Amino acid sequence: MDFLSLVKQRQSDRAFDPERSVEPEKLERILEAGRLAPSSCNSQPWHFIVVDDPELKNRVADATSNRILNINHFTKQAPVHIVIVEESANISAGLGGWIKRKHFPHIDIGVAAAHIVLAAAAEGLGSCMLGWFDEKAMRKVLGIPSGKRVILDIVIGYSVQEHRDKKRKSADTVISANHY
Repeated sequence: MDFLSLVKQRQSDRAFDPERSVEPEKLERILEAGRLAPSSCNSQPWHFIVVDDPELKNRVADATSNRILNINHFTKQAPVHIVIVEESANISAGLGGWIKRKHFPHIDIGVAAAHIVLAAAAEGLGSCMLGWFDEKAMRKVLGIPSGKRVILDIVIGYSVQEHRDKKRKSADTVISANHY
């Protein structure tokens, strides 16, 4: 599949086959794609926690769902959670971020997360990036130090969801040439 077709095919899946696990070799390739993602000044400000132990995975899923808002209840179906923890940027990226008033680790983690979900799609797997979760509970469940930020939880598994057409703004709304 060419890259643009892969991008068009990839979607945020919210229904997974709970009986089908992700093969270790596929998971390894997906993680390698995230690890190889570019980052500001090559700082690689991330740590990926792979959660596939069924009991622990369910506890992580509990930290992502919210009864009041009725969101993320599908996360227990996914056999794998990849929790991304922010690590410190190196001196160059940290100084550059301070000067330019940009938090490069968040940008870098976004790039790594995109690599992960596209690699999952290339492996025939569905995924969904979650930013809404109880960060304190996530840190406690996974033994993440209190000074670290949990940025994303990416659920991965075999999707049982129908493919949806993407609804995106038109190209002329979001792209211009040579000026705004």
